[in-house]
Amino acid sequence: MRLLRRTLALAFVVLSLTLSSCASLDSLELSRVPDANAAPSTNTAAQRADYSKALDLLADIDIKGRAPKTGYEREKFSKGWKDPDHNGCDARNDILGRDLVDVKYKSKAKQCVVLSGIFHDPYTGTTINFVRGQNTSTAVQIDHVVALSDAWQKGAQKWSKEERFEFANDPLNLMASDGPTNSSKSDKDAASWLPPNKSFRCEYVSRQTQVKAKYGAWMTKAEHDTIERLLTSCTK
Repeated sequence: MRLLRRTLALAFVVLSLTLSSCASLDSLELSRVPDANAAPSTNTAAQRADYSKALDLLADIDIKGRAPKTGYEREKFSKGWKDPDHNGCDARNDILGRDLVDVKYKSKAKQCVVLSGIFHDPYTGTTINFVRGQNTSTAVQIDHVVALSDAWQKGAQKWSKEERFEFANDPLNLMASDGPTNSSKSDKDAASWLPPNKSFRCEYVSRQTQVKAKYGAWMTKAEHDTIERLLTSCTK
């Protein structure tokens, strides 16, 4: 069953990575519990089909209580950003290069280290002028869509070292995001945090579902119910 989940999830990862949203920010109350019934007013046929597939994946994800956080350390997933695809660039720079536009690299010959770019943040609907530097790089952070700590409490304690490494550096589970918003999210799941930009919530919970299905992580009932309500509304 776990192999089937990973196969189904991988079948439409490419489609999901192409979806994006730049709608206006509806709220700046980042710490509030999100409205799980809020969704975009319209989705394209392709998006609705994608969210329907996510619902199918969701149906096979186990529902359990959250395990203790005992023993969690970020280093048990990956010591910093690595280069799992062996393209010579670490995962952070790969994601910056993927998610930013008008990107400028440190070297024209080797497009790897991102020096600057324009970031249209899907979590807030705002635009950030990213500039690499000691005091500026944190304006754009790389979010684990499914937080490492959340995964640890929902199955990852029993994963192999290789599985946790893949999870921490998987492009499916990585997104550039506004720094303060990423900090506000912390390790919360969908039951307690959703992007303040409501028009991106369908894509966000779809990605979370794909990631958890791919790696066999479970969900709490509250998390599952929140995602199910959202994805159901997203398919209409």
